[in-house]
Amino acid sequence: MVRPIVASACVLVFAVGCGGGDSPAPAAAATPGARTIVTGLKVPWGIAFLPDGSALIAERATGEIVQVGPRGGRARPVMRVPGVSFDGEGGLLGLAVSPSYARDRLVYAYLTTASDNRIVRFRLGGPLHPILTGLQKASIHNGGRLAFGPDGMLYAGVGDAGNTANAQNRASRNGKILRITPAGKVPAGNPFPGSPVWSLGHRNVQGRAFDAAGRLWASEFGQNAYDEVNLIRKGRNYGWPVVEGKGSTRGGRFTNPLVTWRTSDASPSGAAIAGSSLYVGALAGERLWRVPLHGTSVGRPRALRSGRYGRLRTVARAPDGALWISTSNRDGRGAPRAGDDRIIRLRP
Repeated sequence: MVRPIVASACVLVFAVGCGGGDSPAPAAAATPGARTIVTGLKVPWGIAFLPDGSALIAERATGEIVQVGPRGGRARPVMRVPGVSFDGEGGLLGLAVSPSYARDRLVYAYLTTASDNRIVRFRLGGPLHPILTGLQKASIHNGGRLAFGPDGMLYAGVGDAGNTANAQNRASRNGKILRITPAGKVPAGNPFPGSPVWSLGHRNVQGRAFDAAGRLWASEFGQNAYDEVNLIRKGRNYGWPVVEGKGSTRGGRFTNPLVTWRTSDASPSGAAIAGSSLYVGALAGERLWRVPLHGTSVGRPRALRSGRYGRLRTVARAPDGALWISTSNRDGRGAPRAGDDRIIRLRP
């Protein structure tokens, strides 16, 4: 769930890993080289890059996909996705481009319809081919982020759809991270035979990124206390709704997060890795978090661009190494500014 914006003059962050304990974050860091490259978008959500460096951007509220050149500029509509239901937090959500796009021209989308959340694939301007359907939808916690892993499999974050029991129910695909083949099948190597579930115990994962070693990192919305960054491992249970943030592992049944934030400082959405840092966009916190990565542990997070652009939804790493960061000020929960919604390009 996305919470109302809460201004915070003093940020308190807890990181577990390198420091061997909880400690407050230092003051916000400067980030030279940030500039607006696209304006006038309507609740942008998914961002995916084509081989030529241009970007496809999903507009959650309209069901439209627009294309933007590698250096920004005018957003050109390239497809309106049929059957999208803009309801609550639902709509046209995550996008992913096939690793074999140069050959198959396939784009993948996670979307909300009148009856479910689903994953489809298509060629731009062509018909939709559903590959995974029947995911529970709700006005909140639809998940929606898609990403291809280095193994060629498609990973999808699926929210608990406001039903907390889904997250611990292995028979439910909600409250999970799923791993499927590009055709939507259950691949070899998944932890539970015949199931697309890769990890469970999630509330609403909206940010995922793979590091250079192929490890999967995910940001997750908490409820009233703590938001999280987790290192996702095959078959692990991340505790929701039994545990929010760092807590008892119940004898190893649950896996604790490596980073927690107070909910007013984050509401973490999109995430990307550039160099040796994880960058996480914050909605309520209205800032970009930079989390140093040291193998399987983390350093102390720092807040960047606090309050500069409003709510930050998606963070994506472009082929040239820059970060593309989308605002979400026209989603009914933000305060739109002139030119919103926008894409900011930042050199890490």
